[in-house]
Amino acid sequence: MATSFWSDEKTEGRSGFWASGHTPTLIAAFLYFDLAFMVWVLLGPLAPDIAKSLALTPTEKGLMVAVPTLAGALLRVVNGLLVDRIGPKRSGAISQMIVIGGMFSAWLLGVDSFIGTLVLGVILGFAGASFAIALPLASRWYPPEHQGKAMGLAGMGNSGTVLAALFAPTLAKLFGWNTVLGLACIPLSLVLVAYLILAKDAPNAPPPKSLGQYFTPLKQADAWWLMGFYAVTFGGFVGLAASLPIYFTDRFGLSTVTAGYCTAACVFAGSLVRPMGGALADKVGGIKTLSALFLVAAVALAGVGGAASVTAALVLFVIAMLALGTGNGAVFQLVPQRFSAELGVMTGLVGMAGGIGGFYLASSLGIAKQLTGSFQAGFLIFAALAVLALAGLTLVKNGWRRTWTAADGVRI
Repeated sequence: MATSFWSDEKTEGRSGFWASGHTPTLIAAFLYFDLAFMVWVLLGPLAPDIAKSLALTPTEKGLMVAVPTLAGALLRVVNGLLVDRIGPKRSGAISQMIVIGGMFSAWLLGVDSFIGTLVLGVILGFAGASFAIALPLASRWYPPEHQGKAMGLAGMGNSGTVLAALFAPTLAKLFGWNTVLGLACIPLSLVLVAYLILAKDAPNAPPPKSLGQYFTPLKQADAWWLMGFYAVTFGGFVGLAASLPIYFTDRFGLSTVTAGYCTAACVFAGSLVRPMGGALADKVGGIKTLSALFLVAAVALAGVGGAASVTAALVLFVIAMLALGTGNGAVFQLVPQRFSAELGVMTGLVGMAGGIGGFYLASSLGIAKQLTGSFQAGFLIFAALAVLALAGLTLVKNGWRRTWTAADGVRI
């Protein structure tokens, strides 16, 4: 008899994607990830208003939007450990409650200093760390041949950054930027309820390991390569998502609302293609996919530094985000092929590297602006990092294809 939509068991005898896993959990993972990412980058769209009210320097603005990224990066390791020890569902519920409580307190008490924005940034880091929970929550239900699509669909929750860019500037204009923190708690609470109802831990979770065993992957060079590649793809994506509102207002004098719309267009492009990146990697291989995308991203980011108009910058940012977003999905098609037994902790470690890449990009853009009066140096350096990633991938790809053992029909 066919398995029902709500069943915890995988459907037998059918190999289609939707029949191979647990759709309610996939939906829960997407919703959790989506709203978590919305608040993770919330300081970016609010940055022009916050900077004006608190008289922040360009470097302080850059650090303000970068701290949530760094905190999220470090906390992803913690969440990766929790996922493997207490399960992704409970880990996600705890993280969501911390974020809601922290944001509600910030709204109630107010944020009136640069140090206060940094403290808030650390709290928002718990939302960014959702990555290490949502992806294993969904992907453990799916077989290897569908890992790219499952992780891509769950990971498409990074589209929440679009919601922040679209609505935060307008709400700040109407009610004040501090009130936006309180308003965000409403959808976060609704998603928490849906998550508790829909999400279920997969029955094939690996047994808990000792603390030392969690870091065993770091003894292998492949783990560091995957972390480095994701530092470029996801780091570029989230770093731009947090920094573009500042870029568009400072570089071209756009209003915060218009800058939010421009940012939303760029972020939407990168979010939309993440599952496509996973599916493309499933079809042609993660290595081929990443190789092309690193090159496209490098060219687009290098070109942004010399963009003379809003239109030119917007086109180049969309191209860069399309490449980076697709690359995000491609990296996580490779991770479970190599580290299936350590997927929880590897998701945390690779995600941590991505967050560190985002912290570097966001903070370096602010520093470049203050030191040189332009964002160009920051973009050029990150473009160079994409070229280095391409060179590294070229160096290791033949060895990976010889030594990795992929499931039948899965391309590396």
